[in-house]
Amino acid sequence: MPRGAASVAAAPRLLFFITNPAFLVSHRLPVALAARDAGYEVHVASMGGPAVAQLEALGFTHHALPLSRTSMRPWTEARSLWAIWRLFRRVRPDLVHTVTLKSVLYGGIAARLAGVPAYVAAISGLGYVFIPGAGLRGLLRRLALILYRLALGHPNSRVIFQNTADRDVLAQAGAVRPGQAVLLRGSGVDLDRYAPAPWPPEPVTVALAARLLRDKGVGEFIEAARLSAARGDGVRWRLAGSLDLENPASVQPEELQAWQADGVVEYVGECDDVAGFYAQAHIVTLPSYREGLPKSLIEAAACGRPVVTTDVPGCRDAIEPDVSGLLVPARDGRALADAIGRLAADAALRERMGAAGRALAERDFGLDGIVQAHLAVYRELLGR
Repeated sequence: MPRGAASVAAAPRLLFFITNPAFLVSHRLPVALAARDAGYEVHVASMGGPAVAQLEALGFTHHALPLSRTSMRPWTEARSLWAIWRLFRRVRPDLVHTVTLKSVLYGGIAARLAGVPAYVAAISGLGYVFIPGAGLRGLLRRLALILYRLALGHPNSRVIFQNTADRDVLAQAGAVRPGQAVLLRGSGVDLDRYAPAPWPPEPVTVALAARLLRDKGVGEFIEAARLSAARGDGVRWRLAGSLDLENPASVQPEELQAWQADGVVEYVGECDDVAGFYAQAHIVTLPSYREGLPKSLIEAAACGRPVVTTDVPGCRDAIEPDVSGLLVPARDGRALADAIGRLAADAALRERMGAAGRALAERDFGLDGIVQAHLAVYRELLGR
């Protein structure tokens, strides 16, 4: 009897395929743990990294793959796809759940070729090639749509979107069939861990926690901080995150050093305690160019902090505009400075928006609901 048929009656074998294992730990670990506790045999396939030991300690079986997050070399990518197909054929999972762009594209193609019975693709944002632009970015966007059509064509599959804009782009491109899309608002937030803290003493502090990428709007954050300082707003600007030099959009080390030397922002490095970082802030911002549904903003909402973010897919979906936060145009440092200045000058508005953000998180972003929705998708595909 095929592995897929046997395991539906016994313990189904679930394989998470993700390029970087650290992202599974940071964004999907509660789903993996819930699946394990529900009786699934959980495997993880990814590149290597420090997070692998943590996943194995939790009882997950890890499979190392030759993957690169950023490579575009045809031979390297063909080798990766071949290795993924071979792994799927050897492990014989009942269901493959892919997360992040490369995993979704390559995992979907390999799952079809390997005859995997069920497939879930998590679209946590369409990536930088779908940020408006022409030239090479436009060419890559057309190529990505072709690959999405191949990857998402599995006959027994679901595609989990975090916002309607991404869903509509792929539906209009013919990559997603009617009934195949599932809308889940983000990866969820632990409402106990991320809870409102007392407002810190002034000066009013604005916080940005993100990878230091241009596409995250880090440059506009610096521009807004300079404008704010020049007009004497008295706002403290704090930046947390790490460089990602494998990403073509990464801030360069010399730029970061120059920003620190300017003294207009306080850089605190990589932040392991985002809730504590937000507890020291009055306002949270993410001036990104495009997202799926940014975890940093739903965490800010849960912490009861008002948000200033950009009017782009994903970011606009993480707030209630003019209720829990303010929207500004992307790539506009002056508009960002003005919106933050407005909140900095109005403590009552900050308190109202912070309370509204917490109510939004409790209603829409709670971790338990997101986890149970994932398990329901698994059960549906496996016929359990």
